[in-house]
Amino acid sequence: MQEKNSYLERFSRFEPQVAGRDWAPFQPVRRAALARFAELGFPTTQDEDWRFTSVAPIAKTAFALSADGGNEPARRDLDPFTFQGPASTQLVFVNGRYSPGLSSLRPLPGGVMVSSLASALTMYPDLMEAHLARYADSHHDAFTALNTAFMEDGAFVHIRRGTALEEPIHLLYVSTRTAAPVITHPRNLIVAGEDSQATIVEDYVSLADGVYFSNGVTEVVVGQSGVLSHYLIERESPQAFNVSTLRIQQARSSNVTSHSVLLGGALVRNNVHPVLAGEGGECLINGLFMATGRQHMDNYMRVEHASPHCGSRQFYNGILDGSSRGVFQGRIIVHKDAQKTDAKQTNRNLLLSEDAQIDTKPQLEIYADDVKCTHGATIGQVNEEAIFYLRSRGIAKEAARALLLFAFAQESLQRMKAEPIRRHLEGLVARWLPQGALVEAIR
Repeated sequence: MQEKNSYLERFSRFEPQVAGRDWAPFQPVRRAALARFAELGFPTTQDEDWRFTSVAPIAKTAFALSADGGNEPARRDLDPFTFQGPASTQLVFVNGRYSPGLSSLRPLPGGVMVSSLASALTMYPDLMEAHLARYADSHHDAFTALNTAFMEDGAFVHIRRGTALEEPIHLLYVSTRTAAPVITHPRNLIVAGEDSQATIVEDYVSLADGVYFSNGVTEVVVGQSGVLSHYLIERESPQAFNVSTLRIQQARSSNVTSHSVLLGGALVRNNVHPVLAGEGGECLINGLFMATGRQHMDNYMRVEHASPHCGSRQFYNGILDGSSRGVFQGRIIVHKDAQKTDAKQTNRNLLLSEDAQIDTKPQLEIYADDVKCTHGATIGQVNEEAIFYLRSRGIAKEAARALLLFAFAQESLQRMKAEPIRRHLEGLVARWLPQGALVEAIR
């Protein structure tokens, strides 16, 4: 109760600051979301969807809202987070606030609109009212409700019908050192029209160690026959908390891929919730999570098949070392009208130490009678015979182990078709591994 009350008091001070003309249509939405958060409270391990993850460290920390972007970093400080290859549009947010000076807005096709969420309220009010806060579930999810109540900035991307965007749009969320722990609520809205194509990268990074909380929500709407790829990269401070929610609404014959790579943070929760609302839709959910020390990484997938002749695939790989803990909860829901559904779910995990732990819970919930659905999970260790084989070829034991781990991670990375992004992620994964320099040299 004390934790909830602190957010209610904070909202009473926050609301007058954002009650201007631009946000006026969303004030009732804010209040309803806050009221729902007050009813729900933070989830506990008694809630089935959170049974493997305690958010008590988040609930008990006195986070302050970011009053401004804080000390803005130099542009060169962001170079390690930029993909090699053709220049792309990059929107940079410092402690949750858009930074025009650090952002790079490249020339875009006429059918593409990119801006901060705050600016989009003024420039595209009709689009915002039509889509913002229409899809993410603030009624059942406390963190989405909290984000909706406090949403203030983020990214807005709109791709018009028939427009193909060749280069990715990079949304970079940077956390810097602050005097006290800070909470930010990034809110992204991505609307892809009929027959459009685009790639979006949502990237969370740290420039300093410290405790802070990123509570992000991204709503994605893909029109008929649209093709969209979304990447989530999380590589924050070892003391950071991150809860990210990706809600996808798919129309007829659309094709969406969701890729996640989780490497940082103390407690991370990755929610992915596509709804295949139109007939013939396709969805791929692909992820890699790598934890060490006492990191806790929870991946929660909820795939809803609401129309017939749709297909979905889920592939998640986890590598856990030290005393870390990983979670995979994947639920495929096939509604009554979703005949001819074809869905598959696979979770594979490697435990590198005796103290590492994984909880995996693949689930099927089927209400139609003409479907093809499968699910499975594996937990294992590095194959010692494979290590022996590599050592017999003159490769040192630790190097052989690193090569096998990289090959395991590559199962996820090779599904990522955007080459500059994939190469960038391969480098991140290689540097995470022991003997990573060797892996980088030969990859």
